[in-house]
Amino acid sequence: MESLNAILLTRLTRFHLAELAELYRRAGSATAVIEHRRDIRDILPDASAHLVEALKDIDSLRDRAEQELEYDRQHGIQPICMNDEHYPQRLRECPDAPVLLYYLGNADLNSRHVISIVGTRHCTTYGQDIIRSFVRELKTLCPDVLIFSGLAYGVDIHAHRAALQNGFDTIGVLAHGLDDLYPRTHRQTAAQMMKQGGLLTEYMTHTQPVARNFVQRNRIVAGCSDATLLVESASKGGGLITCSIARSYGREVFAFPGSVHSDYSEGCNNLIRDNGAALVTSATDLVKAMGWEEDRKLAQAQQKGIERTLFPHLSPEENAVVHVLRQNNDLQINLLSVRTDIPISRLTGVLFTLEMKGVIRAMAGGCYHLLA
Repeated sequence: MESLNAILLTRLTRFHLAELAELYRRAGSATAVIEHRRDIRDILPDASAHLVEALKDIDSLRDRAEQELEYDRQHGIQPICMNDEHYPQRLRECPDAPVLLYYLGNADLNSRHVISIVGTRHCTTYGQDIIRSFVRELKTLCPDVLIFSGLAYGVDIHAHRAALQNGFDTIGVLAHGLDDLYPRTHRQTAAQMMKQGGLLTEYMTHTQPVARNFVQRNRIVAGCSDATLLVESASKGGGLITCSIARSYGREVFAFPGSVHSDYSEGCNNLIRDNGAALVTSATDLVKAMGWEEDRKLAQAQQKGIERTLFPHLSPEENAVVHVLRQNNDLQINLLSVRTDIPISRLTGVLFTLEMKGVIRAMAGGCYHLLA
């Protein structure tokens, strides 16, 4: 029922994305929104008049929503609502996050480390070489990274293919429904990705890949990631838009410099010059900047059998947090509060103490990761 009601909400496409997201957050679910569709301003007092009227007539969209849900069931597509534990937690924190995502794949969208690699559709030999060497080096430095891109021509497809070749899971964010694939020349790569990553979209079936959808989907690429890496870009382009969105979300942005005489390095060079991105020349630069080196050292130590000592000086509440994270790591504070039965007002102090003791680490998206 929640998936069906979420699909219904997404049919209200002419409304501001952030307004729908805020309504969903305040109500707690799409089902609650539908139940209160006649008195929606009790939940969102400043709801627009258009939204109020549209919600009153939302049942007229139910047949199409039911058809969509049935198609998803038949084709193994997973509708992921914003309040679902499988929803990308980093994206959920963004003000204009989609109420619903459609997912076809096997990767964990809440992986410990997530980056997006973006850039021009006219990727040069220089850009292709950068992608290959960067992803190959990243595999040795931080092998548990999930790589996002847009499955478009140029930088996107080379990023996905390099990820696959190096054993990374990789997610393609589409600007259309999962009943089709654009561009069709990337079908073989997409088929590999569904076994080693996946395809993700906010659009229902029969949605055409029109220009505005590509711009809109860029916020998902940026929002799902800890960092966005720009490989090559002209002075204007979708990669620069994704970087701008990432910065607005408070995420890290990196760019590879290029020749001042290259049209497809102009956007990168300008972004670095204007302090819109940190300059990187290798995967080592990114891993250091993100503070992922310590994670790698710990993993190496554990592989060699050098285990962290247990924490004998933890309070009962601190032990409760550790116990929960050992069962299911990388949880947000609201879920930790429920599972430990510790009020959020007190839990924040407990989490801070555990960070100071080196037991946990705060991650992107408001998650906490157990380091032992």
